[in-house]
Amino acid sequence: MLRRIAPALLTVLVVVLGVTALAARPPRGVPQRTADFVVLAGVAGLRWEDVDPQSTPTLWRMAQEGSIGSLSVRSAHRPTCPVDGWLTLGAGSFAAWNGSRSVDGCPPAGVVVEQPDGIGANLPEQESVVQYNQQRLSWGALPGSLSESVRCSVAVGPGAAVAAARPFGRVDRYASALPADPKVLLGSCILSIVDLGTVEGTDPAARAEEARAADAQLARVLAARPPRSLVLVAGISDTAQSSRLHVAVADGPGWERGWLTSASTGRDGYLQLVDLAPTALAALGRPMPERLFLGRPAISTGGRPADLVDAINAPVDADREASAQRTISGRFFTLLAAVQVLLALAILPLLRRARPHAGPAGPTPVSGRIVAVVELLLVAAALTIPAALLADAVPWWRGGHPGWIFAGVTALLVAAGTAAVRFAPGYARTLGPMGAVAGLTTLVVGLDVLTGASLQLNGVVGYSALQGGRYAGLSTVGLGVLLAGALLTGGWLAQRVHRGWRPAVMVAVGGLAVVVVGSPYLGADPVGAIALTAGVSVAAVISAGGWLTVSRLAWATMAALAVGIGFAVVDLRRSAAERGSLGRFLSALGDGTGGFTVHRSSAENFETLVNSPLTVLALAGGLLVWFALLQPWGGLMRLFGIYPAVRAALAGTVVAAVLGGVLDGAALDVMGAAAALVVPMAALASLRVLGHAADRTRPVGARSRADGADDDSGSGGVGPAAGDDGPTGGGGPLGAVHPRPMSEPPAGAPPADTPVDPAAAGPEGPSDPEGPAAGGSTDSAGPTASGPALDTARAVPVPPRQATRSSTEVAAS
Repeated sequence: MLRRIAPALLTVLVVVLGVTALAARPPRGVPQRTADFVVLAGVAGLRWEDVDPQSTPTLWRMAQEGSIGSLSVRSAHRPTCPVDGWLTLGAGSFAAWNGSRSVDGCPPAGVVVEQPDGIGANLPEQESVVQYNQQRLSWGALPGSLSESVRCSVAVGPGAAVAAARPFGRVDRYASALPADPKVLLGSCILSIVDLGTVEGTDPAARAEEARAADAQLARVLAARPPRSLVLVAGISDTAQSSRLHVAVADGPGWERGWLTSASTGRDGYLQLVDLAPTALAALGRPMPERLFLGRPAISTGGRPADLVDAINAPVDADREASAQRTISGRFFTLLAAVQVLLALAILPLLRRARPHAGPAGPTPVSGRIVAVVELLLVAAALTIPAALLADAVPWWRGGHPGWIFAGVTALLVAAGTAAVRFAPGYARTLGPMGAVAGLTTLVVGLDVLTGASLQLNGVVGYSALQGGRYAGLSTVGLGVLLAGALLTGGWLAQRVHRGWRPAVMVAVGGLAVVVVGSPYLGADPVGAIALTAGVSVAAVISAGGWLTVSRLAWATMAALAVGIGFAVVDLRRSAAERGSLGRFLSALGDGTGGFTVHRSSAENFETLVNSPLTVLALAGGLLVWFALLQPWGGLMRLFGIYPAVRAALAGTVVAAVLGGVLDGAALDVMGAAAALVVPMAALASLRVLGHAADRTRPVGARSRADGADDDSGSGGVGPAAGDDGPTGGGGPLGAVHPRPMSEPPAGAPPADTPVDPAAAGPEGPSDPEGPAAGGSTDSAGPTASGPALDTARAVPVPPRQATRSSTEVAAS
């Protein structure tokens, strides 16, 4: 009875863990009305490295008293040109100005501003811009949403006019420059938007002069600010081809000496350009528009250093790291893909010659030293991504040659990790390296997530704040290696226990991974958690053996759907401003705008599939597995037969990685990251299984299915009966000591037809020709985990098998 309801119980357990992780949300301050007036002052291209007490004394004092953060100026176009930044500010969503684009950078803004009455202004191109964003771009932004949410708004300067124009082009109050006394103008409406100028170029002296001019204008604004007002200063856009992080400062009641953050970033000290519009409305106590902004209202959090120099150094350092990451990340993954492809090609002849053959006509086996080196290279390849993640603990981006420094640090960490795996206990066992690498990878990524994912922010294998896609939690690459590491760790642990406990072990390990991935406190990736739930369910139902039947697949699908539906129900019960990505998507489907999300996801999948080096990793790994490892000479099918829990873990990894990539708009990136870990370990284990394919398997007596013993068969070599690495341990590395061939009796052994004297065999039974060093065991005569001790009173003679030769002896001949 328990056996029949076990899948249902395990499904319920996975669902409970998943929904519990996804439903809890970290407490955040609720934006309250804090001002009667809001002034938004923008400076295109202003970065934190431009701010100092000498060039920008006004902004320095404002930052000292207010809250600060790094501003990501993502818009619907890359890079965000000044006119795109102003338009995105007024839309509250990713928007862009229509017209031609320059390949080398941003063209000069040519916005036409008409002043027919001397009070307001009109933008004749606004209607075409609205149509372009509504019909041609996938974000569905409505330029002018911010001004439509208030009764009256003021714009000073052409850039501010773009932000303040209503969808039909009207600007309520407009001045081309600040008047002599701006107090009356700034106090005429509750919302004022001011264009303070532009800071551009790479010459430090020129940038300092432009920042000084903008600061002088800011001083006039602050002197004329209305009472009980909030002033927001933002580096509104980029001014060149490369994106950077920019200045964000908030000064007003309730914004004293803190870090700026919002629900859209989930990380202290980071804000998006699309957050400024909802921040202004929330501070004024105004309702949000019907079509919700993509941004979220900003709040001020504590923890900022008391010394402003130390506080500003943090966003300056983040901008430097993000800029270096953009250059190095592509090179790193391209090099990793090339190395793994070359390693896959190099391992093909080893797989062909790994299995010992009978007679002198077989292929000459590869030297044991060569195989040992290849095994270490496979371990190093699998550890490269975790090492690159850990390398961000060293500030490599501050050096004069950040690329070389990063490469050196990563190489040292890869070497250290490979050495740790090589000298770890159990390395000689077939699954020893796989378990060690998977556990080490899960530990590195898991600890980073548990401590705030600081290594993934702006990291080479993480996510960049410049891209504006993610600021907290797990990255796409992090999700791939974490789910692969967790499932392989679960499979390795499950293989070491009794068959009946294997599904429970898979669910326990996988369930913890679901919590880490899905919790908004930690990984903050609900889609990844749903995908991982499906992978864990698949792995659990086939971990004890057997095939993935229709009924088992149905249970796995039900578990994933239950987690998704449970989280959707919980998320939809929240207020619109507090919903996560899944709840917002379902709401969009309800109001008829879900097509934008589907279109964006499809476009992102296609763009990632075509341009990402991780696609090469995924395809190369799939080709190696399908055309080599899964062939009769590849060893993987033999590995699956001997170690069903490992087969289950690999199947679950494929399911979770494919679902996670497609649903997250990452195409094969999740699969590529998972393949970078899984494929080298699968190849290594296949080599070892093949190397011991001709080894003798010691019979184990008095075992039956009635007592729950693991009766999986396979001739992977001498090993423990039902524990350690599986029913037959598979032996150690290819090139370890193989058993003596049975073409003739071993030296000193009695003839085959002569009974063996139990006393001569010793209390442990017949000696193990491979020994513990190669992954075997010497406990066959003693009690096992699944059956009584062997009867040592009588020994059954083992007939000699057909003439075979070990790889060691073939090499010697």
